[in-house]
Amino acid sequence: MAARGRGLSGAIGAFPCPAWRRAHWEARGRLKPEYDAVVIGAGHNGLVAAAYLQRLGVNTAVFERRPVIGGAAVTEEIIPGFKFSRASYLLSLLRPQIYTDLELKKHGLRLHLRNPYSFTPMLEEGTGNKVPRSLLLGTDMAENQKQIAQFSQKDAQAFPKYEAFMNRLALAIDPLLDAAPVDVEAFQRGSLLQRLKSLSTLKPLLQAGHVLGAQLPQYYQVLTAPITKVLDQWFESEPLKATLATDAVIGAMTSPHTPGSGYVLLHHVMGGLEGMQGAWGYVQGGMGALSEAIARSATAHGASIFTEKTVAEVRVSSEGHVQGVALQDGSEVRSKVVLSNASPQVTFLKLTPQEWLPEEFVDRISRLDTQSPVTKINVAVDRLPDFLAAPSAPGGQPLPHHQCSIHLNCEDTLLLHRAFEDSMDGLPSHRPLIELCIPSSLDPTLAPAGCHVVSLFTQYTPYTLAGGKVWDEQERNAYADKVFDCIEAYAPGFKGSVVGRDILTPPDLERIFGLPGGNIFHCAMTLDQLYFARPAPLHSNYRCPLRGLYLCGSGAHPGGGVMGAAGRNAAHVVFRDLKSM
Repeated sequence: MAARGRGLSGAIGAFPCPAWRRAHWEARGRLKPEYDAVVIGAGHNGLVAAAYLQRLGVNTAVFERRPVIGGAAVTEEIIPGFKFSRASYLLSLLRPQIYTDLELKKHGLRLHLRNPYSFTPMLEEGTGNKVPRSLLLGTDMAENQKQIAQFSQKDAQAFPKYEAFMNRLALAIDPLLDAAPVDVEAFQRGSLLQRLKSLSTLKPLLQAGHVLGAQLPQYYQVLTAPITKVLDQWFESEPLKATLATDAVIGAMTSPHTPGSGYVLLHHVMGGLEGMQGAWGYVQGGMGALSEAIARSATAHGASIFTEKTVAEVRVSSEGHVQGVALQDGSEVRSKVVLSNASPQVTFLKLTPQEWLPEEFVDRISRLDTQSPVTKINVAVDRLPDFLAAPSAPGGQPLPHHQCSIHLNCEDTLLLHRAFEDSMDGLPSHRPLIELCIPSSLDPTLAPAGCHVVSLFTQYTPYTLAGGKVWDEQERNAYADKVFDCIEAYAPGFKGSVVGRDILTPPDLERIFGLPGGNIFHCAMTLDQLYFARPAPLHSNYRCPLRGLYLCGSGAHPGGGVMGAAGRNAAHVVFRDLKSM
């Protein structure tokens, strides 16, 4: 990051660099020498785990190294008057039972659902005075078909069938998200009683097979094939295929031509909000407001949450059982169990004494694929982007397309593939994939009157640059300038509207948020790192080789995204284990 502003890349043009500002979380509870459970990290999964444990009567404390809670689900006022969802920026995957069980609405969570939800403008140079085409998708299927018919009547007819096909697959996988994976170790080495108990973990798999039925081979292809192969079987128009393919590569160092990219797409369509399947929305007040609501639910039942308390090490008894944590300030806190919301790499390679972990396990964790393509750019603007394909209204009021995920450089799947190929050469993409969101279009509390906050989720940017270059101030700004030039082509005047910007490359995301390699999922959501094998074979049930230490973050099943499932599932596993201690 830049030396100025402690992470702010500097304002643009004649604007001075603003001071760094962020909200601090006031510690809840007085630090005690002993708790039943300690949670490392106040990311949303750690907070969910703490809330469930405390509701179950397990006295729980959470320790967060930053002054603000939420991990990557955080709101920060980087530029005075502008509140950014600095890392994660959209909500859909949060498990419905968490929303209900933790009474998040009661604790202040407010959502702004988006409809329409996807906007892909075309450049279509050389069309004279003709307005370039665009693809706008929402919940109205008839309107979607009308939009798609601009590019292909055949695709317009096929789209409802494709949606039904994907929804059925999401429905089948849904139960797998809310339980620990099948306990393979219990099957292999457990007692007869343990083997019988572990049979219950097969139920979600059997349910999934029953839902998919005779179409199982087609669904298997979605999970294992390149998403281009899947989409080519359904559609012929590139704007539609490329728009759908963005969800298959977003946040992943993969091309639409990479086998297994279909699962990442599925991971992004299996959510929903307010009972609406597949809906995505903005959290009022930014993503940090979600973390605040979860934290309030936890503390309302007695949980203690402490910020600026860095855990230095997991303490282990001479018998090989967790006995608490040591903090960086020199204090120690005893506990029966420790749950880590940190990544598997930080948890097992930095915080856990290595002598208590098998060499094979440590080697497996050290070799996890954490490649990330993402550079997140948060932008403050003094007016809405005015797209050639959808001119703004008089007075600058938001139009329906402003509330969408706006896909730029996404007219063709070949563009996505070429952007990926650049990164394989150690180069930031020459024409990056850009997902542009304007949450202030629905939530005016995020910016001063007439102004807006813009979230740019861009890729592909490698963690390590070719030629020995590093992500210094010059490289960051050069890449951001390239992104802004791309936006300018679709929305002339955008660059002139910029008040300030915050550029987070993969190394920045790693340093600030503890995301290894900058990976928003903690480790890649590839088939060899999912379900039974997340984070390692025989250790996918939130437990690890060290008794009393559990993983409850995105590096555990079912993976990344603001879902909360890993935290909830881990809490239930811990509670069962505590009852048998």
